[in-house]
Amino acid sequence: MKNQLRIIGGEWKRRVLPFANIEGLRPTPDRVRETLFNWLMWDIQNAMVLDICTGSGALGFEALSRGARELVMIEPDPTQAKFLQQNLKLLNIANCKLYISIAEKVLPRLNQQFDVVFLDPPYALNLWHELAVLADPHIKAAGFIYVEADRDLQQLQLPATWQLMKQTKAGIVHAGLFQKQAL
Repeated sequence: MKNQLRIIGGEWKRRVLPFANIEGLRPTPDRVRETLFNWLMWDIQNAMVLDICTGSGALGFEALSRGARELVMIEPDPTQAKFLQQNLKLLNIANCKLYISIAEKVLPRLNQQFDVVFLDPPYALNLWHELAVLADPHIKAAGFIYVEADRDLQQLQLPATWQLMKQTKAGIVHAGLFQKQAL
C-alpha cells in the first residue's frame, strides 16, 4: 500500500500526493489540517511560509493550494525529498525552495522573514525548543507559528514572545497556533 495524503482545500483540493514509507513520518491528520487552515484562512493568502520539518509535505502543499506566495521546505531524508520534488513537478509549483538537509543546518543560513511557520518535528527527536530558537529570528512580528506535538504544548519551552492564540487536540496530536509578539 502506497502512502498518500490528500489536499483538503484550495486550488488542488482532493489531489492525492504520494510520500515515502519512513518510520515516524506522519502527515498532519486531515481534521487537524482543516482546523489549522480555518484559523489561517485570512492570513495564508500571499504569505511567505516556512515548513521546518516538511515530512510528507501536507502542510506546505496545503498552504500553497490556499494561496501562499512562497514556500520554503526543509527535509533531511533524501528518499522523501525525491517524493517532494516529484510532487512539486506534478503540481507545477515554481514558488517553492526545498532544502535537503537537517533544519539545524538550514535555519541559521536563511536570510528571509516568514509570515507563517510550521514547526512539526518528528516527535521522538524532541526538537521543538531547539528549532523554535533557530526559527524565531526568521519570523516576522505578528507572524504565525503552527506547532504540533505529542504532548501538552506548555511542555515545549517555546520562545516567550510566542503567544498561544488557539489550540486543538486529536488523538495524541496536540496542535497550537501561536503569534509572535513584538518586543
